Amino acid sequence: MKEPAEQLPVYSLHNFSSPERKSQQFQIEVFDAKRHFSVKYPHRHDFFEVLYLMKGTGYHVIDSNKYRIEPPCVFFMSPGQAHKIEFSHDIEGYIFIFTADFYLANRSNQNSLIEFPFFYNLHQENPPLKLERQDDVCFLERLFQRGISELEHNNSNLLDTLRSLLDLILTTCTSRYVLGENLEMKGKGHLLVKQFYHLVEENNYRNLSLKEYAAKLAVTPNHLSQMVKLHAGKTASQIVKAKQVLEIKRLLVHSELSVAEIAQQLNFDDQSYFTKFFKREAGLSPLQYRQQMRS
Repeated sequence: MKEPAEQLPVYSLHNFSSPERKSQQFQIEVFDAKRHFSVKYPHRHDFFEVLYLMKGTGYHVIDSNKYRIEPPCVFFMSPGQAHKIEFSHDIEGYIFIFTADFYLANRSNQNSLIEFPFFYNLHQENPPLKLERQDDVCFLERLFQRGISELEHNNSNLLDTLRSLLDLILTTCTSRYVLGENLEMKGKGHLLVKQFYHLVEENNYRNLSLKEYAAKLAVTPNHLSQMVKLHAGKTASQIVKAKQVLEIKRLLVHSELSVAEIAQQLNFDDQSYFTKFFKREAGLSPLQYRQQMRS
């Protein structure tokens, strides 16, 4: 009897929280070689992560992209992304992990996380922010240190203070972050496009059609396509396909699922069509892509 395929583990925030800090919504602390938790690599998170590294070497694989650790730099992770990290014994920095509920508490704009270019990014790349200015290095270090200090003192306004510090960290990084294909979210229809991006991220396992996405947003498929094309420079269908391909690549690289099992997990009824779809979009068959990435 065939052994069940190994699934990519998905960890929640409590898996990374120290025993004395049992928050299910956030954690901010020093990141070094002594920081150890019983987790397997590669894995996924169901929370957001900001990893600020000031010293050390190594590499960080996010989905199918491998990035060198070249401090001072900042890595960003969104829920659902697969990653593994290997670093030298002298690694040194800070980490802030948090849930969407923590960040969005008491906010009127429930889509604000989507506005950051490094979160819910549907592009194929998720590069780290390389800090070029010493004042940025010092400023971010002080923000993380202040957050750790606030957490240790546990004042009555702790949550509001940490959210404010997190806002400063994210907005500072946004002002320095440059992506090859920036998604401009301005003008009429920007909220609709952000909501569409969020839906695509949330429903990537369901293999929904453009018509189904439009129905969830209470607009016509034609209107959705026009707005997405205007603001993202790509059609809505292209974005849906890009997300599907990205998810397939994640599972091919970071899991031992067979091609048939991946097709089933992503709700493709026909494995033959699944293989043709991936080869058309990625230029390689699923098995060829897996072999290339693991060679």
